[in-house]
Amino acid sequence: MEFIPSFGVITAFTLAAAILIVTPGPDMTLFLSRALMQGRAAGLAAMIGASSGIVVHTMLAAFGLSALLAASPKAFFVVKVAGALYLLFLAFQAIRHGSALTLETRTGPRQSLWRSWAAGLGINLLNPKIVLFFVTFLPQFVSVSDPHAGGKLAFLGFYFIALAIPSCGAMILAAAEFSAALKRSPMISRVVDYLCATIFGAFAIRLLMTRTS
Repeated sequence: MEFIPSFGVITAFTLAAAILIVTPGPDMTLFLSRALMQGRAAGLAAMIGASSGIVVHTMLAAFGLSALLAASPKAFFVVKVAGALYLLFLAFQAIRHGSALTLETRTGPRQSLWRSWAAGLGINLLNPKIVLFFVTFLPQFVSVSDPHAGGKLAFLGFYFIALAIPSCGAMILAAAEFSAALKRSPMISRVVDYLCATIFGAFAIRLLMTRTS
């Protein structure tokens, strides 16, 4: 079971992932809007599609970064440092601009569940920010000298999906109440923004203060 990270790594990753999952983004906007406009089944289909896109990014990141690590540990470390700088940028963006969650609630022509799934897949699969995020975020939890880095990267990617599905599913089942709560209390979104910025900044600073091993 060498591909399973240590308990400390899993704990830190779980904390970071939990904040990320509840941070509004394009995929959350899509599946909550579908749930409000088309019903819960359409929202769940869109969420599963978005998760399918993350599966693809996870495997590409795991295999691609593993190949980079095998070819050049120093290059892998450069990617980690670049990722730390990107996380600092995301922390700044979260505080300055906040999370955008604009939900559509008008009822339109009903679409098939397949089309809802495809929309979810496309919004994550074709989003360059998702690609950049997974390439820079996952390596923060893997050591340059770890011979099982590839397996651990894949494990963490799928673990992220396992955490996201029940959480996002609950949001979809209570889409009307969830969206109403955000509208009534914008402070909730700002609290999430600051939590997200804190997590991003902490991981970035920790990485920048460590040396390659």
